Amino acid sequence: MDRSLKLMTYNLKYASPKFDPSWDVRREWQVDLFRQSLPDVIGTQEGLKGQVDYLADQLPEYVAVGEGRKGGDADEHMAIFIKRDRFRLREMGSFQLSETPAVPGSGPPNNPRMVTWVRLAEIDVPAKGESGWYPIDYRGHWEQTRELYVFNTHLDVGKHRQLARLNSAKLILERINALDRFGEWTQPRPVFLLGDFNARPGSDPHRVLVGDGDSDDPRLLEDSADGEDRIDWILSKGDVEVQSYEVVDYNVNGVYPSDHKPILVEYQVS
Repeated sequence: MDRSLKLMTYNLKYASPKFDPSWDVRREWQVDLFRQSLPDVIGTQEGLKGQVDYLADQLPEYVAVGEGRKGGDADEHMAIFIKRDRFRLREMGSFQLSETPAVPGSGPPNNPRMVTWVRLAEIDVPAKGESGWYPIDYRGHWEQTRELYVFNTHLDVGKHRQLARLNSAKLILERINALDRFGEWTQPRPVFLLGDFNARPGSDPHRVLVGDGDSDDPRLLEDSADGEDRIDWILSKGDVEVQSYEVVDYNVNGVYPSDHKPILVEYQVS
């Protein structure tokens, strides 16, 4: 049974008092932006705790997960918003983009980088009179588990951080491929990687993650865009197909709620 899945990645632009318009103005626009698209999963970057909490409060149809990049509530979050009526959260975690991934806040003392990830199970509530994905008694049919993984990140920025971005991409790919099925008796789970990569298609981090266009390496992901020259990407791995790709041009009288535009991708998942 195929189904569609809408994913969004969006750098919120953190709530600095120096920014104009201020977060107090921008926050209502961002709620409206999300409500207009209602993605199943949203990967956000740069959000401070107050920003994530405000969005979570205003968008009760979502549950927000993820901690700050220095641990707990500290610093920017790579928060993931998940539609409550679409998924159950089965597992979540984070790791630093550093030589010590398990140590919160590790890496550069200023602006460390991290990844938030989740394992989601699709909720199976069939309409009245219709059958769901599972038989009534599905013991012995656990291979029908309908799960997926979502990774969300924000890579380092600046021409002097090229090595950091390259090694971050290598670490992310390694962590994603550690989730591959052990044997042919289980079905592979789709994996999606969302984020602000501060690098463009064709760059070294992009080639690490998706190859050069001629590679058939099964470890690699696929880009959802063809010919888009952007630093915000949604990549995937598994039995999924892009149905639509949109750069969301949301603004209020020509003023944007962030210095990034959201990327919205709809997939068909088998």
